[in-house]
Amino acid sequence: MLNTFWKWYEEKYSVIAPLTALLFLSQIVHLYWMTTNVAFFRAFGHAFSDPGPLWNTVIALVDYIEIPAIITSSILYVYQFQRGEGKKWRNILFLFLINSQWLHLFWITDEIIYAQFTGTAAFIIPIWLSWIAISIDYLELPVMYDTIKKAIISLRKSA
Repeated sequence: MLNTFWKWYEEKYSVIAPLTALLFLSQIVHLYWMTTNVAFFRAFGHAFSDPGPLWNTVIALVDYIEIPAIITSSILYVYQFQRGEGKKWRNILFLFLINSQWLHLFWITDEIIYAQFTGTAAFIIPIWLSWIAISIDYLELPVMYDTIKKAIISLRKSA
């Protein structure tokens, strides 16, 4: 059954790699918001942007597009590891970086961090723990770069 899946995956790779990259690119909006609206608020005492309640909700929803991005990129790196493409340690590293996002998504969410930094949290967590959760969000940047690169290479090969 797995062989059938990997064969299908290989046939559709020129579509899957760009789709994975596009899913990740949507996270740039979220990372910008996290930096200018949350991290800068804590570091400098005021947010550098305030998109308003509607756009804050939209941006929070965009963050959940990260779930299919994590899944598709994990499959991509398992596929490359299994095929022996690239450096095996790099595939493992990227699998670790991208899957660390689960910790952030379901343990200390952006909403908890935002409430913590603005003083409206229902419960208090240590500030250092909030900064760790924010840092986890940025671990996806190398994976974003790599998936975009893989998408471009894949599109060039299929053209």
